[in-house]
Amino acid sequence: METRIAVIGIIVENVESVEKLNNLLHVYGQYIIGRMGIPYRERKINIVSIAIDAPQDIISSLTGKIGKLDGISVKTAYSSVVTRHEE
Repeated sequence: METRIAVIGIIVENVESVEKLNNLLHVYGQYIIGRMGIPYRERKINIVSIAIDAPQDIISSLTGKIGKLDGISVKTAYSSVVTRHEE
């Protein structure tokens, strides 16, 4: 199995979608290296960054699901490092 390291940037403009976002992140938790959330109170948004090490299709699946949430924007930056793991 090949995995890639990526950083997922998330902007939350609709706080009503936070619970759904957290549920998704919990489901994919085994792949998440770390998470940082920054509340930007003056602008009434939250900024979240996720470091992840997972197969390409898993990262795409997670970001696709996040992108469908109301009031949430997502972008992903990938490392060029691909790691092969024995299954």
